[in-house]
Amino acid sequence: MVSDRGLEVLRAIVEDYVALREPVGSKSIVERHAFGVSAATIRNDMALLEEEELIVAPHTSSGRVPTDKGYRVFVDRLQRMQPLTPAQRQAIARFLDESVDRDDVLARTARLLSSLTNQVALVQVPLRRPGAVRRVELVAVTESKVLAVLILDSGRVEQRLLDVGQRIEPDQASVLGRAFTETIAELAPAEAVQRLSSTAASAPASIAAATGAVAQALTEMLQGAGGDRIVMAGAANLVREERDFQGTVTPVLDAIEEQVTLLRLFDEMGSEGEVATRIGRELSGPLGEAAVVASTYTADGSEGHVGVLGPTRMDYAGNMAAVRAVARYLTRLLSED
Repeated sequence: MVSDRGLEVLRAIVEDYVALREPVGSKSIVERHAFGVSAATIRNDMALLEEEELIVAPHTSSGRVPTDKGYRVFVDRLQRMQPLTPAQRQAIARFLDESVDRDDVLARTARLLSSLTNQVALVQVPLRRPGAVRRVELVAVTESKVLAVLILDSGRVEQRLLDVGQRIEPDQASVLGRAFTETIAELAPAEAVQRLSSTAASAPASIAAATGAVAQALTEMLQGAGGDRIVMAGAANLVREERDFQGTVTPVLDAIEEQVTLLRLFDEMGSEGEVATRIGRELSGPLGEAAVVASTYTADGSEGHVGVLGPTRMDYAGNMAAVRAVARYLTRLLSED
């Protein structure tokens, strides 16, 4: 169990490491924070924090840095999310009120949030859902080309002619179309996209290439049909923080360019409270060294998300306050519009 003072030591380590990007030692904690105890006592507290896997020593440094678990405890129990200052709120209102239409509002929101936080800003475009999938039809056109038709229960039809990379017979195309229908029928676009990847992975070897090509095409059509897309700003901020990532930041940039990963993440975070966070290992794949802070906003009865993405070494309190304030103002602005 970590004592109250131990938690305050953890707070000091997180805040100092975020501010200075240097491992934090007991001596610097005593000098920078008014704990009223010796450096030896602070070292004992740090040893207990290390036993709880809340901090770790990087390489041979005598200082300590927070772990993903340590950041999570800080966010859940220790961070103080202060409201933005009146001047900051006025700046938000002034900048967004100059927008000429909804697209401009969302683009300005992304630029504003990136400027406020020095992170990558993400704004999901809120469009009404088109309804569930009704069926999928596949028609063999040539030896390797198939017409993929996606029909939604709203009456909307999406189609695409694609080369599936292998010979496929008409009856195989029909059977594959029925298989996809059974997999995603009656699902909303976002749910259907998640289901498609598992279907492609379990396809028979004889038509694996065709199944994968069709699944990819259907994914792209479902994303377009759902109206889901994300406006981004501030990718250069991530590049400037490359030292906070092991190796290169390129996989993270690639992941955020593939918006389906972020859209799925936003869907998962939608019910986690006014401001939600995912930190390090709570994120999958190349985002496992990053952190995401997000909130929701509404427009015409539809819900979208606004958030920031950056390294785990980020100003959580400040970023959460900025995301919350921008989301609230965006809701108010779009409702008035």
